[in-house]
Amino acid sequence: MATNNRKTSGETMKTHLVLAPVGLAIGFALPTFAQQKDTVDPKIAQQIRVLASNFGAACNRNDAAAVAALYSQDGFVVLPWGGGFHGRQAIEKGFAGVFQSWHPSSQISKLDRLKAAGNEVRSSGRWSHTTYETGGAPCNREGSFAWIMVREGDTWKIRRGTFSDTTGH
Repeated sequence: MATNNRKTSGETMKTHLVLAPVGLAIGFALPTFAQQKDTVDPKIAQQIRVLASNFGAACNRNDAAAVAALYSQDGFVVLPWGGGFHGRQAIEKGFAGVFQSWHPSSQISKLDRLKAAGNEVRSSGRWSHTTYETGGAPCNREGSFAWIMVREGDTWKIRRGTFSDTTGH
């Protein structure tokens, strides 16, 4: 007995009408899933915003120890004028030297993006402050930053901080 495997044009149309919404649903669901995969939990996002606020406050006080405490033990800082500091003790010593001649105030660190990446949170944003350099006039400065943060115990710490200065002077 021979069977006819050919579909009529009506059956083909019904199949396409059923598959089209399924394809659309998958097409819309995949980007949503991809966004959810690297989305930072709102509670963690708030903790990182507090860290950014604490960073600004420590800079405004010219408090190198408080700045260094925001970094992980193996933290690393890359500064806009070149060079950097590796390790919490070096970060504290480095910022203490910086604060001897460069006195920021009104430091603001504004996070623009947060992204989960495994056990890390990556963020980027903008910073600005007024600098009072020893023997010089006040200068408004601004730039961007990128942080990679990790957990140390129950606290988020900066593992790597990279800063750029877009002021142009």
